[in-house]
Amino acid sequence: MEFQDYYKILGLERSANADQIKTAYRRLARKYHPDVSKEPDAEARFKEMQEAYEVLRDPEKRAAYDQLGSEWKSGQQFHPPPDWGSGFEFSGRPAGGGRAGRRRAGASAGGGTFAEEDFSDFFSSLFGGGSPFAGATGRAGGRDHHARVDITLEEAYRGTSRTLELKRPEVKPDGTVELHSHTVRVTIPAGVTEGQLVRLAGQGEPATGGGSAGDLYLEVHILPDRSFTLENRDVTLTFPVAPWEAALGASVTVPTLGGAVEMRIPPGAQSGQKLRLRGRGLPGQPPGDQYVQLKVVLPRADSAEAKAIYEQMRTKLNFDPRASGAR
Repeated sequence: MEFQDYYKILGLERSANADQIKTAYRRLARKYHPDVSKEPDAEARFKEMQEAYEVLRDPEKRAAYDQLGSEWKSGQQFHPPPDWGSGFEFSGRPAGGGRAGRRRAGASAGGGTFAEEDFSDFFSSLFGGGSPFAGATGRAGGRDHHARVDITLEEAYRGTSRTLELKRPEVKPDGTVELHSHTVRVTIPAGVTEGQLVRLAGQGEPATGGGSAGDLYLEVHILPDRSFTLENRDVTLTFPVAPWEAALGASVTVPTLGGAVEMRIPPGAQSGQKLRLRGRGLPGQPPGDQYVQLKVVLPRADSAEAKAIYEQMRTKLNFDPRASGAR
């Protein structure tokens, strides 16, 4: 995916204010509007301009875009940072989902509008429907705001409290964007799931004219865990076992989110087989389960004794792993 330099596309300095951005866009739109332009690449250029203007005219999108830094150049390979959107506070509630239905203003060659999915992959990865910028507008009074909070899987299991420092973009009188930081304290309940919203009443945008303030919605993201994989409230653990434990059965100690428990491996267990520990996933009504996926690990034949044992197995066990005709 290539980085898009939106300032370069509109011929602007990074210090440009809102009026300069609007003027530059209108000037280029008159030149490259596909309904009137004679330029051979008019539609492609016009689409680039629309994308750049969509970002730079919006104080929130622009502030987040500027955080990527000025060292990136157009055409360079780019991947969004894994914590993209963290630490920012955005207008509206998080919408989530895909990009369906989201459109932007801008004429196409046929006189219609460009859909947001016509923009570059760069735009979609940072500002598309699944990003923090897809929030809906708030109710009457102060607008609702939303932000992202990252927690560990253990914190999701036990619950946690966090003090977050959030950056809120604001437009200054000269039309430039300035970030203002403020802190919020939040208690995240045990059993919270990926994407769940935690509401902080009255901590969104202050109202004008005596109305009530909006709410702040924190969208929970659970960080990947090195031991467990998460799906809804269920967790899966890959668990190594010795060949004799799988063949003969065994009682083993298995880690869970709530602490180690004893589990029985049935005789004849196979590598890849999943065993279930009921209620050992994330808390809830009902709680999730933990699945233990067995992984048979073979001892190395790195000694004379080990090699002799494997030779005995080869000669004395009537075993052909390909006898079933598996391909």
